[in-house]
Amino acid sequence: MAKPNYQYEKRQRELAKKAKKAEKAARKTTTGSHDGSDLPDDGAPAPEGEAGSAAPGTGAPADGQA
Repeated sequence: MAKPNYQYEKRQRELAKKAKKAEKAARKTTTGSHDGSDLPDDGAPAPEGEAGSAAPGTGAPADGQA
């Protein structure tokens, strides 16, 4: 009967840990890059429409021309 290769098993566990850590770091950098810098100074979200835009659902172009 063949004896177990403990070094191989250990190396596989280490590689799995390393891959999981790298994946977590990559996920953290993609979600961590949003620091709220696009919000106004008061912390409230910016309004959806810009000044001079048509009301939603009217079908009118934003510049007011028909």
